Amino acid sequence: MKKVILLVALTALAGCGSVYRSSSVSPGASDGTNVRVVALSAETVVQANRSSYQPKTLPAVFSMTAGGGTLGRGAGALPQPTFDLETRPGTLALRVPPAANPGAYQIGIGDVVLLSTPNSGSTVEELSGLLAAQNARQGYTVQDDGSINIPNVGRVRIAGLTIEDAEAALFQKLVENQFDPTFSLEIAEFNSRKVSIGGAVGTPGVVPVSLTPLYLGDALAAAGGVSVEDQDFASVRIYRDGTLYQIPLTTLYERGDLLRTRLVDGDAVFVDTEYELGQAQSYFEQQITLVSARQAARQAALNELQLEVNLRRGQLEEARQNYQTRIDLGADNRDYVYLTGEVGKQSRFPLPYDRKAKLADALFAQADGLTVETGDVSQIYVLRASSDPREFGAVTAWHLDTRNAANYALTTKFELRPNDIIFVAQQPITRWNRAVAQIMPSLISVTNAATN
Repeated sequence: MKKVILLVALTALAGCGSVYRSSSVSPGASDGTNVRVVALSAETVVQANRSSYQPKTLPAVFSMTAGGGTLGRGAGALPQPTFDLETRPGTLALRVPPAANPGAYQIGIGDVVLLSTPNSGSTVEELSGLLAAQNARQGYTVQDDGSINIPNVGRVRIAGLTIEDAEAALFQKLVENQFDPTFSLEIAEFNSRKVSIGGAVGTPGVVPVSLTPLYLGDALAAAGGVSVEDQDFASVRIYRDGTLYQIPLTTLYERGDLLRTRLVDGDAVFVDTEYELGQAQSYFEQQITLVSARQAARQAALNELQLEVNLRRGQLEEARQNYQTRIDLGADNRDYVYLTGEVGKQSRFPLPYDRKAKLADALFAQADGLTVETGDVSQIYVLRASSDPREFGAVTAWHLDTRNAANYALTTKFELRPNDIIFVAQQPITRWNRAVAQIMPSLISVTNAATN
């Protein structure tokens, strides 16, 4: 009796039009929509990708940097020292500086090093264009941070190292970057260590300290020699580490060992034709003031540059944050692709900036993609409406059948376009289960009513 009642109930529900309906893709002209179904293959993917599309680009603030400032300030012109005449002393005292041995030369900021490589056209020669020829006096200047920058190799810090230690550091860097480490290193220009020479000499200036020891006699010769009328009351004064030393000029030429007095970096030599230390003292004070003024001006310029960079960085961060806020509030003109059917969640997938997205990005890059439990892997579609006004309402359904898993490779080639709709049909068993799930409550109610 219950079976008869159940059969009658099912017949009644069917007669009342209680049928479960789900979305599907119907080819041809139906419901006013002209649908053309194209099976995806290697050839049709190329056809689908031919449609013109230019991805949106990020605003320029996302590619700008806060650097690029320059040190625009300098120390300016410094005043000349004033020298006062003094009365002649009886004799000039001899105060010789202590013997100095600074050790092996250490590369410093401002030095120019030259890399020489074999003529095979490899390693550093390929990277930088520096040749081993003697007439190509080009090289790398040691920058403020103590490093040289070799293209495709990177920055190598060599300041404070001897030539031997610098070669070891360069060797290690080249090995790390898989280049032939056959090279030789030499210093082309000595700019970091120097001795200043002034007073009664031919050409006052600075003499660089190089690999070979710099002696007092050589330094005076490099400055054009001593130019005084009365050697009896002339002296050579050396300022070193806060102490002033004095060598009478007559004594200097009488004793050859004094000409071999070794000078070191930072020494200041002054040939004084007066009779007291006043003129030499003024010269050394000028040198000290000059160095201090330049250091102060450079530090002020660095502080100003840092402030400028911080302001630029703040402006860029604010502009980027404002744009991110527009995106969060939906005020951006973003391109989207829409996912529907048997997917994890009916949603939209934003197309990325500056590149084209593939079908695989939308299906597998997030949890909202394909649901294999309920979705029909043989019925995956990308619905794309025609942009031609003469084909108003026309839709191309690019059909992907992944029962053969090899066809998933096509998803990495198929390019998405704005407003594409990715549709995954449901499996037949899913349609049946959902129909039964919707019918069962009504069926139970009818059965209970019939049995009562």
